[in-house]
Amino acid sequence: MTTIIVGAGAGGLACAIRLKQNHPNCDVTILERMPVPGKKILATGNGRCNLSNINAKHSNDVLDFFSTLGLITRTDNEGRIYPYSNQASTVLDLLLNACSKLGVKIITECMVTKIDGNLCLTTDKGIFNADAVVIATGGKAQKALGSDGSGYTLLKSLGHTITDLSPALVQLTSSSKYTHLLKGKRVKCNAAIYLDNKKMISEYGEVLFTDYGLSGIVIMNLSNTVGKNFSASKPKKCHAVLDLIPDMSEEQIIKYLNHFHSLQGILGKDLSDIIEKQAEGDTVKMSKFAKNWKLIITGTKGYDFAQITGGGAKNDEFNGYESRIIKNLYVCGEVLDMQFPCGGYNLNFAWYSAISAADQITNSKGI
Repeated sequence: MTTIIVGAGAGGLACAIRLKQNHPNCDVTILERMPVPGKKILATGNGRCNLSNINAKHSNDVLDFFSTLGLITRTDNEGRIYPYSNQASTVLDLLLNACSKLGVKIITECMVTKIDGNLCLTTDKGIFNADAVVIATGGKAQKALGSDGSGYTLLKSLGHTITDLSPALVQLTSSSKYTHLLKGKRVKCNAAIYLDNKKMISEYGEVLFTDYGLSGIVIMNLSNTVGKNFSASKPKKCHAVLDLIPDMSEEQIIKYLNHFHSLQGILGKDLSDIIEKQAEGDTVKMSKFAKNWKLIITGTKGYDFAQITGGGAKNDEFNGYESRIIKNLYVCGEVLDMQFPCGGYNLNFAWYSAISAADQITNSKGI
């Protein structure tokens, strides 16, 4: 049996290894358009590779897979799982070593331009024929690391539906002068996204003010809603609304202000001065601003800065990870319309969907 995997990223490498673990004699080839495989893996988790999360669905399956490669991990206080070495290169080296030992062929600088219904792949390095094909190309986020959106084009040409795409897990831009003035400052707060003054999503966490707008994990987790809005033909007015003092009510803040006359003891001088200036020194207004600080959002930092892509191949067109349209065509990872929060959840899905696709191929072929 011959399986061709398009993309030598997290999903592609894991899928290839699992296939060879299941059936050592099968022929597995990965076609990768970049000069080297796994480039994006090295950038994950700020170079430490946040490969999963103990709270992620199927994380045990992922860790079991990596244990077969000899990877030892450690978990931080928020459930994020890293290699014990705290080096993403450890994960990539183990994956590539396993591919080499198991006989997986990796062809780099190979662009797949077409796949037909008979699983014949046209590339700039010739024609490849397969019994099974796995699309593991990733999405459109961070093209320089390998994700150029080509997987969507290939799937669409084979009859699959691609939902609207947008940057996700990405920083937000703002026209407010205040984010620039507060550049580098952080605040733990409740953050919400409003579209046309309607609350869409909210989350508690740390917000980082920047010269272009807002960053931080909570902002990244809210960004999918913003990305989808600004990718629409008629975007709605978008605001981030921050409850800067979630532990106190407006009445408690007013009482505090009546005693201390500023919010410096809670928010620090810079942010307190901005709130006071906006409210023109009015105590009631200061309290309202502190609980509902509204900032205009003008968009996201785009695909070059996004960790993942929002949208993707429509999930109900697949039985597990096998296409319902083209027999023996499989997908895994970010190319599907599956998005998760920061913290290792998306990479966990890439690994899990990859090993699951490999198991489906094995079972379907009776090997």
